[in-house]
Amino acid sequence: MDSTITKAQQLVEKIINNVEKVMVGKRVAIELAVIALISQGHLLIEDAPGVGKTMLARSLAKSINCSFKRIQFTPDMLPGDITGVSIYNQKIGDFEFRPGPITAQVVLADEINRGTPKVQSALLEAMEERQITVDGITHKMPSPFQVLATQNPIEYEGTFPLPEAQLDRFLLRINIGYPSPSEEIAILERQQYIHPIEQIGHVVDASDVLTLQETVRKIYVDDSVKQYMVSLVDATRHHPAIYLGSSPRGSLALSRTTQARALLQGRDFVLPDDVKALAESALAHRSLLSSTGQSQGKDGRAFIAEILETVPVPGAIPD
Repeated sequence: MDSTITKAQQLVEKIINNVEKVMVGKRVAIELAVIALISQGHLLIEDAPGVGKTMLARSLAKSINCSFKRIQFTPDMLPGDITGVSIYNQKIGDFEFRPGPITAQVVLADEINRGTPKVQSALLEAMEERQITVDGITHKMPSPFQVLATQNPIEYEGTFPLPEAQLDRFLLRINIGYPSPSEEIAILERQQYIHPIEQIGHVVDASDVLTLQETVRKIYVDDSVKQYMVSLVDATRHHPAIYLGSSPRGSLALSRTTQARALLQGRDFVLPDDVKALAESALAHRSLLSSTGQSQGKDGRAFIAEILETVPVPGAIPD
C-alpha cells in the first residue's frame, strides 16, 4: 500500500506543479481543484472576473490530457445547447445525435448563474448520474468527468441564483482570490510574449486519473474521524445563524475529499486536520443562512469556522 500511495502522490504532485506554471501563487486553489478531481466530484469557483477561473480549468484539463469544453451561460440558452440535439439525417434516414459540450471530460460552466433554472437543471443529471437523456435516449458521460462551474458573487443583475439542490451537487466551493503585488508582477512577466497555457503539455493521462480515483477510495478513515465529520455536519443543522444545514452529501463530501487530501500528503489514513482543512469548502455552500445569519453580514464560511471551534476534535486534549 505504501508504494501505491507514494506513486499516487507523485502523480498528484505532477498535476499540481504543471498547473502552477499557469496559475501563479495559487497552490491552495489548485490543490482543492485536484482534490475534487480525484474525489470524482465537481467544483464551484466563486470569484470576481479576471482572477484565473478559466485558466484553472483549462490548465487542469491540459495537464491530465483530457478533452475540454467551455460553456458560456447566457439567459437565452436552451438545454439542448448543453446536452446536444437529435437531428434528422436524410442520408441514413434516421435521427442522429449531435452531442453538446457537456460530453467533454472536463467542462467549464462559465457564469453558470446567468443561465435560466431550466438550463441549469440540464446539468443536474450529467453531474449526479453521469449521463444525459436526449429524446428518451440515455448517453453516458466520459471518464473521468468533471464540471468546473464559475459564478461572480458580486453581480446580481441578470442572474439566476443556483438553487440549493444544484449547489449540493458541487463537491467543493472555492475562491481563487487576487494575487499579491509580487505575484502580479510575475504574471505580467510570464505573459509578455506568450501565455503559459500555450506552453504546458500533459503530465499524466486520463487512465492515471482513474487510477488515482480508485486509490482515494482505499484511504483509511477511522471511526472517530467519521464521527467528527458527522458531528460537524449535524452542528450546521442546529446553528442559530443557519436556516437549513448541510445534507448527508456534506458528510460524504468531507469523507471523500479528506481521503484525497491524505493521499496528496502521502498518507494512507485521514487525520482530523484533513477534516478541518476542508470543512469550509465542503459545507459552507450547503448551509443556507437564516435571517439572523444574513443580518450579521457574514457568509457561510464564517459560521463553519465557528462550528470548527466548538465541536471537539477526536484525540485532542481538552483545555
